[in-house]
Amino acid sequence: MASPLILAVDQGTGSTKALLVDAGGRVVARAAVPVAETQPRPGWVEQSAEELWQSVRRAVAGCVAPEHAAHVAGVGFSTQRESLVLWERRTGEPAGPLISWQDQRTTAQCHELAATGAAELVRSVSGMPLDPMFSALKARWLLDTHDPDRRRSRAGELCLGTVDSWLLSRLGGRHVIEAGNASRTQLLDLGTGDWDPRLLDLFAVPAEVLPEVVSSRGPFPAVRGLAPLPDGVPVLAVMGDSHAAMFAHAGWRPGVVKATYGTGSSVMAIGGPPDAPGLCRSIAWDLGAGPVHAVEGNIRATGRTVSWLAELFDVPADVLLAEATDPGDVHFVPAFGGLGAPWWDPDASPVITGLTLGTRRGQLVAAALEAVAFQVEDVVAAVDQAVGDVRVLMADGGLTRSAPLMRLQADLSGRAVARSGEHDLSALGAADAAGLAAKLWTLERLEARHRPADTFEPSIDAAERARRKAAWHAAVRRARRPPQEGSRT
Repeated sequence: MASPLILAVDQGTGSTKALLVDAGGRVVARAAVPVAETQPRPGWVEQSAEELWQSVRRAVAGCVAPEHAAHVAGVGFSTQRESLVLWERRTGEPAGPLISWQDQRTTAQCHELAATGAAELVRSVSGMPLDPMFSALKARWLLDTHDPDRRRSRAGELCLGTVDSWLLSRLGGRHVIEAGNASRTQLLDLGTGDWDPRLLDLFAVPAEVLPEVVSSRGPFPAVRGLAPLPDGVPVLAVMGDSHAAMFAHAGWRPGVVKATYGTGSSVMAIGGPPDAPGLCRSIAWDLGAGPVHAVEGNIRATGRTVSWLAELFDVPADVLLAEATDPGDVHFVPAFGGLGAPWWDPDASPVITGLTLGTRRGQLVAAALEAVAFQVEDVVAAVDQAVGDVRVLMADGGLTRSAPLMRLQADLSGRAVARSGEHDLSALGAADAAGLAAKLWTLERLEARHRPADTFEPSIDAAERARRKAAWHAAVRRARRPPQEGSRT
């Protein structure tokens, strides 16, 4: 009798990936489909909700051979977070574009709310700082644009949801959202796990337009329209992509801290105090025993920094990375959409300092890699204060393929970095959670499962590390300086 299989779908910012995993946890097939984003105005970042759905269909079709389809016991989804879609309930048609988590169009509204003193309420209830990255202000913008008087929203004619909610709506059934993704909207009360009336009023979002909050195990609608899977295959687990990566690291164990290197980056640890400086608090997952909370810091541009340089120089990213040399005194602060954790400064601007007529491309590439490592270390330092002594950083994501970056991360952090041998860890975490629901394995078996990792140890001394951090933080201060206080290099 053929072994049961789990299909994992990871819908990310730059691509949709599908993995087919057997009962032993081995990946037996995979496929990936790129997805595009557009910047119609400075600071605006959009995607096509319909393209995201079609990319899921194409990834599944490319991953699942017809002879495997009948053996798929269930599906797990991991999804990009905070991005938001508004659609027609009756037809399922999007009312406008998907507004990306990277989008900064609501920065002015963020300042207006902060001036009223709302930031304290938002932080205390939702666990999030008042920042344009989160979904609440995107929700207000979408509703102001497409339903300014909120009549259609209150009548139940429109649906508003994050990417997981949007994809599940394509399968049919109720309008639902997974708890961890809901906690990233800035509209959820972390204490009750329900939409908070005060936050809904603050952001002018009617409750009727929002999905029902369910656990990471659902109940979710079953598969429909994902050939060659037969309709009716159950969706067994849904998580935000960063949460799924944490789960794949067996991140429920005390002391595990992970960094995911994607378009942006997330540094996460389970537990921590409710008011950790510079960090967010959210629901990592809820597998039926109640929500598990986590502290997290989010960085807006890590992999995107490298891809931007590749686009600028019209060179493939892997070729560009091979050109990295000693950056010298060049520092690059990629605050394309402001700075995320631990600064949470939407007004910060990108800067490159230390340029001379002798600066060459390889130095800029090296400065971009340093920017990734320094940004991650700034958040790891905040997590260290929140959860205790962080000695090993678990690393995953596409950019971890760069061994020089991993060595740099260890040097600049002063901590060992354990790079996962599986780069698609978000998809693997969704598979782990779905297989758990299907009773193909237990938490104990997941903890014991061997997943190869490469370890990178620091190779510079504390004095050199401190010198380089001080130079980086001087560049960050320039990025955060109001324009009238001086020009930038």
